[in-house]
Amino acid sequence: MAQLIRTRSNFSTATGRLQTWLLLPLFTDDAAGRISRRPMMTEAARPTIVHKRGLDILHDPWFNKGTAFSMTERDRLDLRGLLPPNVMTWKQQIDRFMVDLKRLEEHAKDGPSDTTALAKWRILNRLHDRNETMYYKVLIENIAEYAPIVYTPTVGMVCQNYSGLFRRPRGMYFSTADRGEMMSMVYNWPAEQVDMIVVTDGSRILGLGDLGVQGIGIAIGKLDLYVAAAGINPQRGTAGVAIAGLLGAVRAQGRPISDFAKQKIVVAGAGSAGIGVLNAASKAMARFLGGTESALERARYQFWVVDAMGLVTEARNDIDVDVAPFARKVEELGSQDLREGSNLAEVVRKVRPDVLIGLSAVGGLFTKEVLEALKESTCARPAVFAMSNPTNNAECTAEQAFNTVGHHIVFASGSPFPDVDLGNGQIGHSNQGNNMYLFPGIGLGTLISGARLISDGMLQAAAECLAECMTQEEVQRGIIYPSTSRIREITMEVAASVVKEAVAEDLVEGYRETDARELRRMSKEETLEHVEKHMWVPNYAALVYHKQ
Repeated sequence: MAQLIRTRSNFSTATGRLQTWLLLPLFTDDAAGRISRRPMMTEAARPTIVHKRGLDILHDPWFNKGTAFSMTERDRLDLRGLLPPNVMTWKQQIDRFMVDLKRLEEHAKDGPSDTTALAKWRILNRLHDRNETMYYKVLIENIAEYAPIVYTPTVGMVCQNYSGLFRRPRGMYFSTADRGEMMSMVYNWPAEQVDMIVVTDGSRILGLGDLGVQGIGIAIGKLDLYVAAAGINPQRGTAGVAIAGLLGAVRAQGRPISDFAKQKIVVAGAGSAGIGVLNAASKAMARFLGGTESALERARYQFWVVDAMGLVTEARNDIDVDVAPFARKVEELGSQDLREGSNLAEVVRKVRPDVLIGLSAVGGLFTKEVLEALKESTCARPAVFAMSNPTNNAECTAEQAFNTVGHHIVFASGSPFPDVDLGNGQIGHSNQGNNMYLFPGIGLGTLISGARLISDGMLQAAAECLAECMTQEEVQRGIIYPSTSRIREITMEVAASVVKEAVAEDLVEGYRETDARELRRMSKEETLEHVEKHMWVPNYAALVYHKQ
């Protein structure tokens, strides 16, 4: 199945389409009888040529501005009388929408099971359906408030209820019945040029399992956040964000980031998310140890993996090939007083790890016994990462972690939890490890560099950049992820670091008017400026009618 979403630009002479798929094509030029434009670029505003007028304009969310159409545009486009006579600015429109949103939240519910968060999603989605520019304006200006609405945790409910929420097609769907026809089916989407495609079979949506075509809801939510941050969706987001958090936890311990290679880490969960984090984190460690094969072997020795059957060791029968490189050696188990299948609490008690990561999708897995065991950690400031989504699948809450292990810990989770009042003016910070911190910057940096692949080095550069975005004062307070209100700033920094790493690895090929040689000559500051000018801003463009 494929989700395709369009976005607008503020400069060119037609309608480029930012698209996502469950199959997700992004940043495309429109071939639906309109002159193409590129939504990534920013220049002085030029009129956009359109080939429709009257109600057709008002019914097209690409071009519809509602009451923001100027009087001259209303004359050019045959809109006089079709709109109230008052002309509003986009700022006035947003203020009016926000007032309506607050008033309509409760009234938008479709029954007792429809939460306030889902009601907000409905209202935002209706705005998306009628005025895309204003939708992204609202999202960008209120990103901290609405990121949890368009993405985790609300997107889990959206996916579970998507068949009832569906109002208009936002993508393409490919099934086994389409075998042999998929190549021709792609041309049914009205766009000539596709710069990137993201593909999924929808079989693992958060921790909710296989939701079939309803999984397209998460693709829509992801892209909305990536558009708001001017980015694109590549791959391996949970792993990258987890690494950034792990590096931040090292900083919070008052140690240099390179000491990440010395961390003892217990990972609960050996599914696709757990394996992704294990592989990415071990490669990140190996880079600090020299980047050789032997360094990778040494890095893997820093992990203890516990799945549904307990500690994974080489003694296990029919061990999963992806988990096998992290299986503990039988000869070492005696000295650690562990065995094949040791339960999570035993492993934590005996290993005394620096970090406990949950990627199990089992809500409440970090029981009081497990968290009590972490109190024996040899680390002065151990970290608890309850990364499973949605909220009810989290291994523990922030409150449980701080109250059981102690006020000194670092806590992060996949879904948002409130900060914890520790008394005496102290706050236990709950960090949300949301992949929106990295995906936009990784995608944007990859696109700008022209790299044909995203290397491990580019991913690690992004994670290290994110880990460095907090001040030393912030990390000492246990803050290891930045505020979502800084997402565009973070995206720019991450994208620039990805471009510089692509240059270092000789992967750059250039993008549009900038060739590889120019990218190689750019300083860090020049790279940041170059990235910033490619960051899309949702502004209304003047529309001019031209008969075909």
